[in-house]
Amino acid sequence: MPTSLPLELTPATTAIWAIAATATLGVIVRPLRWPEAIWAVAGALALIVFGLLPVPAALGAAAKGTDVYLFLIGMMLLAELARAEGLFDWLAIHAVRHARGSPRRLFALVYAVGTLVTVFLSNDATAVVLTPAVYAAARAARAEPLPYLLICAFIANAASFVLPISNPANLVVFGRHMPSLLDWLRQFALPSLAAIAATYAALRFTQRRALVEPLATELPARPLSAGGRFIAWGIAATAVVLTLASALGWDLGLPTFVAGVLTAAVVMLRTREAPWPVLRHISWGVLPLVAGLFILVEGLRETGVIDMLVVLLREAATRSAGQAAWGAGILTAIACNLVNNLPAGLVAGSVAAAADVPAKVTGALLIGIDLGPNLSVTGSLATILWLVALRREGEHIGALRFLGLGLVVMPPALLLAIGALVWTGP
Repeated sequence: MPTSLPLELTPATTAIWAIAATATLGVIVRPLRWPEAIWAVAGALALIVFGLLPVPAALGAAAKGTDVYLFLIGMMLLAELARAEGLFDWLAIHAVRHARGSPRRLFALVYAVGTLVTVFLSNDATAVVLTPAVYAAARAARAEPLPYLLICAFIANAASFVLPISNPANLVVFGRHMPSLLDWLRQFALPSLAAIAATYAALRFTQRRALVEPLATELPARPLSAGGRFIAWGIAATAVVLTLASALGWDLGLPTFVAGVLTAAVVMLRTREAPWPVLRHISWGVLPLVAGLFILVEGLRETGVIDMLVVLLREAATRSAGQAAWGAGILTAIACNLVNNLPAGLVAGSVAAAADVPAKVTGALLIGIDLGPNLSVTGSLATILWLVALRREGEHIGALRFLGLGLVVMPPALLLAIGALVWTGP
Protein backbone atom coordinates (compact mmCIF):
# COMPACT_ATOMS: atom_id res chain seq x y z
CA MET A 1 0.00 0.00 0.00
CA PRO A 2 1.32 3.50 -0.80
CA THR A 3 2.29 5.61 2.17
CA SER A 4 -0.08 8.49 2.91
CA LEU A 5 1.21 11.82 1.67
CA PRO A 6 2.05 14.30 4.48
CA LEU A 7 0.59 17.35 2.69
CA GLU A 8 -2.44 19.07 4.19
CA LEU A 9 -4.29 21.84 2.36
CA THR A 10 -4.91 24.64 4.88
CA PRO A 11 -5.48 28.40 4.49
CA ALA A 12 -1.84 29.02 5.41
CA THR A 13 -0.61 26.45 2.88
CA THR A 14 -2.80 27.95 0.17
CA ALA A 15 -1.52 31.44 0.98
CA ILE A 16 2.13 30.34 0.81
CA TRP A 17 1.66 28.70 -2.57
CA ALA A 18 -0.25 31.73 -3.88
CA ILE A 19 2.49 34.14 -2.77
CA ALA A 20 5.24 31.95 -4.20
CA ALA A 21 3.39 31.63 -7.52
CA THR A 22 2.74 35.38 -7.73
CA ALA A 23 6.36 36.23 -6.93
CA THR A 24 7.63 33.74 -9.52
CA LEU A 25 5.27 35.16 -12.13
CA GLY A 26 6.59 38.64 -11.32
CA VAL A 27 10.16 37.46 -11.82
CA ILE A 28 9.23 35.96 -15.20
CA VAL A 29 7.03 38.73 -16.59
CA ARG A 30 8.66 41.74 -14.84
CA PRO A 31 5.54 43.94 -14.72
CA LEU A 32 6.31 47.67 -15.12
CA ARG A 33 9.84 46.55 -16.17
CA TRP A 34 10.81 46.36 -12.51
CA PRO A 35 13.90 44.23 -11.81
CA GLU A 36 13.45 40.54 -10.99
CA ALA A 37 14.78 41.08 -7.46
CA ILE A 38 11.86 43.32 -6.48
CA TRP A 39 9.34 40.56 -7.06
CA ALA A 40 11.33 37.86 -5.28
CA VAL A 41 11.99 40.09 -2.27
CA ALA A 42 8.35 41.24 -2.18
CA GLY A 43 7.21 37.62 -2.07
CA ALA A 44 9.67 36.83 0.72
CA LEU A 45 8.55 39.85 2.74
CA ALA A 46 4.90 38.89 2.24
CA LEU A 47 5.55 35.49 3.82
CA ILE A 48 7.05 37.21 6.86
CA VAL A 49 4.54 40.07 7.19
CA PHE A 50 1.53 37.74 7.02
CA GLY A 51 3.06 35.43 9.63
CA LEU A 52 3.42 32.52 7.24
CA LEU A 53 7.16 32.15 7.85
CA PRO A 54 8.90 33.07 11.13
CA VAL A 55 11.64 35.68 10.88
CA PRO A 56 14.36 33.29 12.17
CA ALA A 57 13.39 30.72 9.52
CA ALA A 58 13.51 33.38 6.80
CA LEU A 59 16.92 34.62 7.94
CA GLY A 60 18.19 31.04 8.10
CA ALA A 61 16.97 30.41 4.55
CA ALA A 62 18.68 33.55 3.27
CA ALA A 63 21.89 32.51 5.06
CA LYS A 64 21.92 29.23 3.11
CA GLY A 65 22.87 31.28 0.07
CA THR A 66 26.04 32.73 1.61
CA ASP A 67 28.36 30.62 -0.52
CA VAL A 68 26.41 31.60 -3.63
CA TYR A 69 26.57 35.32 -2.73
CA LEU A 70 30.34 35.17 -2.30
CA PHE A 71 30.71 33.27 -5.56
CA LEU A 72 28.64 35.80 -7.50
CA ILE A 73 30.41 38.81 -6.03
CA GLY A 74 33.80 37.39 -7.01
CA MET A 75 32.67 36.59 -10.56
CA MET A 76 30.90 39.91 -11.10
CA LEU A 77 33.97 41.76 -9.84
CA LEU A 78 36.23 39.90 -12.27
CA ALA A 79 33.81 40.55 -15.13
CA GLU A 80 33.55 44.28 -14.46
CA LEU A 81 37.32 44.61 -14.17
CA ALA A 82 37.74 42.78 -17.49
CA ARG A 83 35.25 45.11 -19.12
CA ALA A 84 36.90 48.25 -17.72
CA GLU A 85 40.39 47.19 -18.80
CA GLY A 86 39.36 46.27 -22.35
CA LEU A 87 39.90 42.51 -22.06
CA PHE A 88 36.54 41.77 -23.72
CA ASP A 89 37.25 44.03 -26.69
CA TRP A 90 40.66 42.43 -27.17
CA LEU A 91 39.18 38.92 -27.05
CA ALA A 92 36.45 39.98 -29.46
CA ILE A 93 38.90 41.09 -32.12
CA HIS A 94 40.86 37.83 -31.89
CA ALA A 95 37.67 35.72 -32.06
CA VAL A 96 36.44 37.53 -35.17
CA ARG A 97 39.83 37.18 -36.85
CA HIS A 98 39.84 33.43 -36.20
CA ALA A 99 36.37 33.21 -37.74
CA ARG A 100 37.83 34.50 -41.04
CA GLY A 101 34.55 36.02 -42.16
CA SER A 102 32.42 32.92 -41.52
CA PRO A 103 29.43 33.39 -39.17
CA ARG A 104 29.14 29.62 -38.77
CA ARG A 105 32.78 29.37 -37.71
CA LEU A 106 32.31 32.20 -35.22
CA PHE A 107 29.20 30.45 -33.88
CA ALA A 108 31.14 27.22 -33.32
CA LEU A 109 34.08 29.11 -31.79
CA VAL A 110 31.84 30.94 -29.32
CA TYR A 111 30.13 27.66 -28.40
CA ALA A 112 33.47 25.95 -27.74
CA VAL A 113 34.72 28.84 -25.60
CA GLY A 114 31.40 28.93 -23.74
CA THR A 115 31.73 25.23 -22.98
CA LEU A 116 35.22 25.68 -21.54
CA VAL A 117 34.24 28.70 -19.45
CA THR A 118 31.22 26.86 -18.05
CA VAL A 119 33.17 23.71 -17.25
CA PHE A 120 36.05 25.41 -15.46
CA LEU A 121 34.51 28.67 -14.15
CA SER A 122 30.79 27.77 -13.76
CA ASN A 123 27.66 28.62 -15.67
CA ASP A 124 27.28 31.91 -13.80
CA ALA A 125 30.71 32.95 -15.05
CA THR A 126 29.62 32.22 -18.61
CA ALA A 127 26.65 34.54 -18.16
CA VAL A 128 28.62 37.28 -16.40
CA VAL A 129 32.08 37.09 -18.00
CA LEU A 130 31.51 35.69 -21.49
CA THR A 131 28.34 37.54 -22.51
CA PRO A 132 29.98 41.00 -22.76
CA ALA A 133 32.88 39.52 -24.73
CA VAL A 134 30.53 37.81 -27.19
CA TYR A 135 28.55 41.02 -27.63
CA ALA A 136 31.78 42.90 -28.35
CA ALA A 137 32.82 40.20 -30.86
CA ALA A 138 29.52 40.39 -32.73
CA ARG A 139 29.69 44.17 -32.89
CA ALA A 140 33.29 44.06 -34.09
CA ALA A 141 32.20 41.65 -36.85
CA ARG A 142 29.24 43.91 -37.69
CA ALA A 143 26.88 40.95 -37.11
CA GLU A 144 23.55 40.66 -35.33
CA PRO A 145 24.61 39.87 -31.72
CA LEU A 146 21.61 37.85 -30.49
CA PRO A 147 22.35 34.49 -32.22
CA TYR A 148 25.79 34.46 -30.60
CA LEU A 149 24.53 35.78 -27.27
CA LEU A 150 22.02 32.93 -27.10
CA ILE A 151 24.95 30.54 -26.97
CA CYS A 152 26.01 32.04 -23.63
CA ALA A 153 22.57 31.35 -22.12
CA PHE A 154 22.13 27.80 -23.38
CA ILE A 155 25.66 26.42 -22.99
CA ALA A 156 25.80 27.86 -19.48
CA ASN A 157 23.24 25.22 -18.48
CA ALA A 158 24.03 22.47 -20.99
CA ALA A 159 27.67 22.12 -19.86
CA SER A 160 27.00 22.75 -16.18
CA PHE A 161 27.35 19.19 -14.92
CA VAL A 162 30.67 18.26 -16.56
CA LEU A 163 32.42 19.02 -13.24
CA PRO A 164 31.10 19.75 -9.74
CA ILE A 165 32.31 23.36 -10.07
CA SER A 166 30.46 23.90 -13.34
CA ASN A 167 27.30 24.95 -11.49
CA PRO A 168 26.85 26.09 -7.87
CA ALA A 169 23.59 24.11 -7.88
CA ASN A 170 25.68 20.91 -8.07
CA LEU A 171 27.02 21.61 -4.61
CA VAL A 172 23.54 22.40 -3.37
CA VAL A 173 22.09 19.12 -4.67
CA PHE A 174 24.80 16.80 -3.33
CA GLY A 175 25.80 18.79 -0.23
CA ARG A 176 27.96 16.66 2.04
CA HIS A 177 27.47 13.62 -0.19
CA MET A 178 29.46 14.97 -3.14
CA PRO A 179 31.05 12.13 -5.16
CA SER A 180 34.79 12.11 -5.73
CA LEU A 181 35.94 13.80 -8.93
CA LEU A 182 36.64 10.44 -10.59
CA ASP A 183 33.21 9.06 -9.64
CA TRP A 184 31.60 12.26 -10.87
CA LEU A 185 33.26 11.97 -14.27
CA ARG A 186 32.33 8.30 -14.51
CA GLN A 187 28.69 9.16 -13.88
CA PHE A 188 28.26 12.42 -15.80
CA ALA A 189 30.83 12.42 -18.64
CA LEU A 190 28.59 10.74 -21.23
CA PRO A 191 25.39 12.59 -20.20
CA SER A 192 27.30 15.89 -20.38
CA LEU A 193 28.62 15.09 -23.85
CA ALA A 194 25.10 14.21 -25.00
CA ALA A 195 23.67 17.44 -23.58
CA ILE A 196 26.38 19.66 -25.09
CA ALA A 197 26.12 18.05 -28.54
CA ALA A 198 22.31 18.06 -28.63
CA THR A 199 22.13 21.67 -27.46
CA TYR A 200 24.58 22.75 -30.16
CA ALA A 201 22.66 20.94 -32.89
CA ALA A 202 19.29 22.37 -31.86
CA LEU A 203 20.58 25.89 -31.28
CA ARG A 204 22.51 25.89 -34.55
CA PHE A 205 19.35 24.75 -36.36
CA THR A 206 17.20 27.50 -34.86
CA GLN A 207 19.75 30.20 -35.80
CA ARG A 208 20.62 28.94 -39.27
CA ARG A 209 18.94 31.84 -41.11
CA ALA A 210 20.84 34.40 -39.04
CA LEU A 211 24.23 32.86 -39.89
CA VAL A 212 24.36 33.71 -43.58
CA GLU A 213 25.84 37.18 -44.04
CA PRO A 214 29.68 37.26 -44.10
CA LEU A 215 31.43 38.90 -41.17
CA ALA A 216 33.76 41.86 -41.25
CA THR A 217 37.40 40.84 -41.46
CA GLU A 218 39.26 44.16 -41.47
CA LEU A 219 39.59 44.92 -37.78
CA PRO A 220 41.95 47.43 -36.17
CA ALA A 221 44.70 46.04 -33.96
CA ARG A 222 44.14 46.76 -30.30
CA PRO A 223 46.90 45.88 -27.82
CA LEU A 224 45.87 44.56 -24.44
CA SER A 225 46.72 46.81 -21.49
CA ALA A 226 48.82 45.64 -18.57
CA GLY A 227 45.70 45.66 -16.40
CA GLY A 228 43.86 43.56 -18.96
CA ARG A 229 46.68 41.01 -19.04
CA PHE A 230 46.67 40.74 -15.27
CA ILE A 231 42.90 40.25 -15.17
CA ALA A 232 43.21 37.49 -17.78
CA TRP A 233 45.74 35.75 -15.54
CA GLY A 234 43.47 36.37 -12.56
CA ILE A 235 40.56 34.65 -14.31
CA ALA A 236 42.79 31.73 -15.32
CA ALA A 237 44.09 31.43 -11.74
CA THR A 238 40.51 31.48 -10.46
CA ALA A 239 39.67 28.53 -12.72
CA VAL A 240 42.61 26.57 -11.29
CA VAL A 241 41.65 27.45 -7.70
CA LEU A 242 38.04 26.40 -8.25
CA THR A 243 39.09 23.08 -9.80
CA LEU A 244 41.35 22.35 -6.82
CA ALA A 245 38.65 23.43 -4.36
CA SER A 246 36.18 21.11 -6.04
CA ALA A 247 38.60 18.18 -5.93
CA LEU A 248 39.14 18.83 -2.20
CA GLY A 249 35.42 19.16 -1.49
CA TRP A 250 35.60 22.81 -0.40
CA ASP A 251 32.89 25.41 -0.85
CA LEU A 252 33.51 27.56 -3.92
CA GLY A 253 32.16 30.92 -2.76
CA LEU A 254 35.02 32.08 -0.56
CA PRO A 255 37.83 31.12 -3.00
CA THR A 256 36.03 32.95 -5.82
CA PHE A 257 35.41 36.01 -3.66
CA VAL A 258 39.05 36.13 -2.53
CA ALA A 259 40.29 35.70 -6.11
CA GLY A 260 38.11 38.56 -7.30
CA VAL A 261 39.08 40.90 -4.48
CA LEU A 262 42.82 40.16 -4.80
CA THR A 263 42.74 40.66 -8.56
CA ALA A 264 40.85 43.94 -8.14
CA ALA A 265 43.24 45.15 -5.45
CA VAL A 266 46.33 44.52 -7.57
CA VAL A 267 44.79 46.15 -10.66
CA MET A 268 43.71 49.21 -8.67
CA LEU A 269 47.16 49.57 -7.15
CA ARG A 270 48.82 49.28 -10.57
CA THR A 271 46.51 51.80 -12.24
CA ARG A 272 46.13 54.02 -9.15
CA GLU A 273 42.37 54.12 -9.68
CA ALA A 274 39.59 54.16 -7.08
CA PRO A 275 37.38 51.05 -6.89
CA TRP A 276 34.07 52.96 -6.85
CA PRO A 277 33.46 53.08 -10.63
CA VAL A 278 33.88 49.30 -10.86
CA LEU A 279 31.74 48.62 -7.81
CA ARG A 280 29.02 50.95 -9.06
CA HIS A 281 28.55 48.98 -12.29
CA ILE A 282 28.21 45.56 -10.63
CA SER A 283 24.65 44.17 -10.72
CA TRP A 284 24.14 44.03 -6.97
CA GLY A 285 20.41 43.36 -7.39
CA VAL A 286 21.21 39.72 -8.12
CA LEU A 287 22.03 39.11 -4.44
CA PRO A 288 18.60 40.04 -2.99
CA LEU A 289 17.03 38.10 -5.85
CA VAL A 290 18.84 34.93 -4.73
CA ALA A 291 17.99 35.60 -1.07
CA GLY A 292 14.32 36.10 -1.93
CA LEU A 293 14.20 32.83 -3.86
CA PHE A 294 15.75 30.92 -0.96
CA ILE A 295 13.16 32.37 1.42
CA LEU A 296 10.28 31.51 -0.92
CA VAL A 297 11.45 27.90 -1.07
CA GLU A 298 11.69 27.80 2.73
CA GLY A 299 8.06 28.88 2.79
CA LEU A 300 7.15 26.02 0.48
CA ARG A 301 9.08 23.67 2.76
CA GLU A 302 6.77 24.71 5.61
CA THR A 303 3.79 23.39 3.64
CA GLY A 304 5.09 19.82 3.90
CA VAL A 305 5.95 19.51 0.24
CA ILE A 306 9.45 18.18 1.04
CA ASP A 307 8.04 15.32 3.11
CA MET A 308 5.54 14.52 0.36
CA LEU A 309 8.27 14.41 -2.29
CA VAL A 310 10.45 12.17 -0.11
CA VAL A 311 7.64 9.63 0.15
CA LEU A 312 6.91 9.72 -3.59
CA LEU A 313 10.55 9.42 -4.63
CA ARG A 314 11.30 6.59 -2.20
CA GLU A 315 8.31 4.58 -3.40
CA ALA A 316 9.15 5.20 -7.06
CA ALA A 317 12.79 4.14 -6.58
CA THR A 318 11.69 1.00 -4.76
CA ARG A 319 9.55 -0.04 -7.72
CA SER A 320 12.14 0.80 -10.41
CA ALA A 321 15.29 2.91 -10.09
CA GLY A 322 15.40 3.49 -13.86
CA GLN A 323 11.82 4.70 -14.08
CA ALA A 324 12.31 6.83 -10.96
CA ALA A 325 15.35 8.43 -12.59
CA TRP A 326 13.37 9.32 -15.70
CA GLY A 327 10.45 10.72 -13.72
CA ALA A 328 12.64 12.62 -11.24
CA GLY A 329 14.79 14.18 -13.96
CA ILE A 330 11.89 15.34 -16.13
CA LEU A 331 9.74 16.64 -13.26
CA THR A 332 12.69 18.47 -11.71
CA ALA A 333 13.53 20.04 -15.06
CA ILE A 334 10.00 21.43 -15.26
CA ALA A 335 10.01 22.55 -11.62
CA CYS A 336 13.18 24.60 -12.14
CA ASN A 337 11.30 26.86 -14.49
CA LEU A 338 8.70 27.53 -11.83
CA VAL A 339 10.94 28.38 -8.86
CA ASN A 340 14.48 28.71 -10.34
CA ASN A 341 17.02 25.91 -10.21
CA LEU A 342 19.08 27.10 -7.24
CA PRO A 343 16.32 26.88 -4.62
CA ALA A 344 14.90 23.88 -6.49
CA GLY A 345 18.30 22.29 -6.01
CA LEU A 346 17.94 22.74 -2.26
CA VAL A 347 14.63 20.91 -2.37
CA ALA A 348 15.97 18.15 -4.64
CA GLY A 349 19.05 17.67 -2.48
CA SER A 350 16.96 17.43 0.70
CA VAL A 351 14.56 14.99 -0.91
CA ALA A 352 17.31 12.76 -2.36
CA ALA A 353 19.20 12.62 0.93
CA ALA A 354 16.08 11.85 2.99
CA ALA A 355 14.75 9.27 0.52
CA ASP A 356 18.16 7.51 0.28
CA VAL A 357 17.70 6.69 -3.42
CA PRO A 358 20.19 5.03 -5.84
CA ALA A 359 22.92 7.16 -7.42
CA LYS A 360 21.26 7.20 -10.85
CA VAL A 361 18.13 8.79 -9.34
CA THR A 362 20.15 11.52 -7.63
CA GLY A 363 22.09 11.98 -10.87
CA ALA A 364 18.86 12.42 -12.81
CA LEU A 365 17.69 15.00 -10.28
CA LEU A 366 20.94 16.89 -10.85
CA ILE A 367 20.57 16.76 -14.65
CA GLY A 368 17.05 18.12 -14.32
CA ILE A 369 18.25 20.92 -12.05
CA ASP A 370 21.14 21.85 -14.38
CA LEU A 371 19.67 21.31 -17.84
CA GLY A 372 15.97 21.93 -17.29
CA PRO A 373 16.43 25.72 -16.96
CA ASN A 374 17.18 25.96 -20.70
CA LEU A 375 13.41 26.03 -21.14
CA SER A 376 12.74 29.54 -19.79
CA VAL A 377 14.42 32.81 -18.85
CA THR A 378 13.88 32.27 -15.11
CA GLY A 379 14.98 28.63 -14.96
CA SER A 380 18.45 29.32 -13.62
CA LEU A 381 20.35 32.11 -11.96
CA ALA A 382 22.82 32.00 -14.87
CA THR A 383 20.04 32.83 -17.34
CA ILE A 384 18.84 35.71 -15.16
CA LEU A 385 22.41 37.01 -14.97
CA TRP A 386 22.56 36.68 -18.76
CA LEU A 387 19.42 38.78 -19.09
CA VAL A 388 20.96 41.44 -16.87
CA ALA A 389 24.11 41.43 -19.02
CA LEU A 390 21.99 41.75 -22.18
CA ARG A 391 20.12 44.75 -20.81
CA ARG A 392 23.42 46.45 -20.02
CA GLU A 393 24.36 46.12 -23.69
CA GLY A 394 20.99 47.43 -24.89
CA GLU A 395 19.78 43.99 -26.06
CA HIS A 396 16.50 42.35 -25.10
CA ILE A 397 14.72 39.03 -25.57
CA GLY A 398 11.19 38.41 -24.38
CA ALA A 399 10.15 35.51 -22.15
CA LEU A 400 7.89 34.04 -24.85
CA ARG A 401 10.57 34.17 -27.53
CA PHE A 402 13.06 32.44 -25.23
CA LEU A 403 10.42 29.84 -24.33
CA GLY A 404 9.91 29.13 -28.03
CA LEU A 405 13.63 28.44 -28.40
CA GLY A 406 13.74 26.48 -25.16
CA LEU A 407 11.00 24.13 -26.32
CA VAL A 408 13.21 23.19 -29.29
CA VAL A 409 16.58 23.12 -27.53
CA MET A 410 15.99 21.74 -24.03
CA PRO A 411 13.85 18.55 -24.34
CA PRO A 412 16.15 16.59 -26.72
CA ALA A 413 19.21 17.43 -24.62
CA LEU A 414 17.43 16.48 -21.39
CA LEU A 415 16.14 13.15 -22.70
CA LEU A 416 19.51 12.19 -24.20
CA ALA A 417 21.37 13.13 -21.01
CA ILE A 418 19.04 11.19 -18.72
CA GLY A 419 19.08 8.26 -21.16
CA ALA A 420 22.88 8.21 -21.13
CA LEU A 421 22.88 8.33 -17.31
CA VAL A 422 20.39 5.46 -16.95
CA TRP A 423 22.18 3.40 -19.59
CA THR A 424 25.65 3.76 -18.08
CA GLY A 425 24.70 3.92 -14.40
CA PRO A 426 24.78 1.00 -11.99
